[in-house]
Amino acid sequence: MNLLKTLTAAAATLAMLGFAPAQAQTYKDEYRVSTVVGAPMPWGLAAERWGELVGERTDGRIKMQVYPGVQLVQGDQTREFTAIRRGVIDMAVGSTINWSPQIPQLNLFSLPFLMPDYAAIDALVKGPVGERIFELIQENGVVPLAWAENGFREVTNSRKEIRTPADMQGLKMRVVGSPIFNDIYSALGANPTQMSWADAQPALTTGAVDGQENPLTIYSVLNMHEVGQSHVTLWRYLADPLIFVVNQEVWDSFSPEDQEIVRQSAVDAGAYGVEIARKGLTEDDESLIEEIEAKGVTITRLTDEERAAFAEATRPVYDAWRERIGDDLVTLAEESIAKR
Repeated sequence: MNLLKTLTAAAATLAMLGFAPAQAQTYKDEYRVSTVVGAPMPWGLAAERWGELVGERTDGRIKMQVYPGVQLVQGDQTREFTAIRRGVIDMAVGSTINWSPQIPQLNLFSLPFLMPDYAAIDALVKGPVGERIFELIQENGVVPLAWAENGFREVTNSRKEIRTPADMQGLKMRVVGSPIFNDIYSALGANPTQMSWADAQPALTTGAVDGQENPLTIYSVLNMHEVGQSHVTLWRYLADPLIFVVNQEVWDSFSPEDQEIVRQSAVDAGAYGVEIARKGLTEDDESLIEEIEAKGVTITRLTDEERAAFAEATRPVYDAWRERIGDDLVTLAEESIAKR
């Protein structure tokens, strides 16, 4: 008994002096990582690489499991960010498009024809715009760690070549569930229909919709030429950066050392994700485009003048959403791109 009293008193003294005994970290058996698409898409591969790196670098203390298809929120990708904030999801590699209902400033990346090339994407996510976006995410109770990308979204359809805004007239287009997409395609004279990708595939197969827009990596992996998408227009009208995030409570539960491992692993996985998202789609390497073309798909490459015509047709949408996103942020983005 005297020994117990002595030990208790010693512990109290140490605590008063700032030497409280270390507490063991309590980690979950598994951390659930949400993505919209899985491997072999670059998005899913980047998420898997993140989990692999964290597992290796923490000697298995942190085990991450990727759940593609936003199955943790019953397939509703627009609910993903809210679920992360509430702790339903531990971690995610998420889309700026899908999280824009909760953080309106993320619509910046969906402004039509803001980013003409990959250097423009880099100028945004690696500069003051990216820093501001991370601040906004942090203010919403989620910890942002790194960037990756889903790629430029190109337009495809089953009916005809699209080379001018007039070619869009009357086309039934599947778009994602963000209001700015409805505005863009309506401005071009198309008939946009918002639907999940699970609903989009049969709709394309049956002809219920004529076309869709997605990065060519997704087009290729899903063999969209087999569901009638025989016309592809390379117009780079917007891109879809991805963000690696962790729920705040989960983040706070990690030791500082493990926080740094999780963060650096996200940075490394993000760089890998960008690399594979751009593979075969750059000026120096068009191998993926050529692979799609070899399947009998018509690839339309717009001239600068033709692309400018689409930008002009959607300018009213750009200007209207500039106010919703915030003029200061849009101006900062425009200046960053101009300096690239």
